[in-house]
Amino acid sequence: IYVMLTDILLITKIKSGDIQSFKEVFDTYYAPLLIYSTCIVGDSDEAEEIVEQLFYTIWKNHKELPLLRSLHAYLYGAVRNQSLQYLSHKNVQQTFAKKTKDGNESDTHEIDPQKQMELNELESLVNATIDELPERRRTIFRLHRFEGVKYDDIASQLQLSVKTVEAEMTKALKTMREQIGIYYHS
Repeated sequence: IYVMLTDILLITKIKSGDIQSFKEVFDTYYAPLLIYSTCIVGDSDEAEEIVEQLFYTIWKNHKELPLLRSLHAYLYGAVRNQSLQYLSHKNVQQTFAKKTKDGNESDTHEIDPQKQMELNELESLVNATIDELPERRRTIFRLHRFEGVKYDDIASQLQLSVKTVEAEMTKALKTMREQIGIYYHS
């Protein structure tokens, strides 16, 4: 219970803009999170980028930081999710590169530049839309859609009710449909 109260106090101070409290959290967690992310992604440079981005995002959005019972669990969960997302993205890139290479070797036709441009635009739109979602909604969306985490597991991990997770996913999907609908109708 002492750790929980300490975490709540630190988060409250960070929310109010106390740079010393943020520095304390950074100094305490940076190195262990870097090791943790490196174990997941297998690349210390990428792990460093992931952890630094997490702390940047926390400070940038410090006023909206939720009051957490466990700062430790939140930080490790966030690094885990971002590390897995990096691996997923890397896997997609490698698969695409392999298919493109295999396609070029077995097929004399080039990829239609117009279709490729449209795919790139659509992918950019999807990524931009996801990035514009509120942080909690974005996290829930990514956990469920990209990592296949079930609603009840997300609820447990983020200390939310399953109904809240369902509502956030519904809102995220509605936003995605609206933005992609605009793309197709333009």
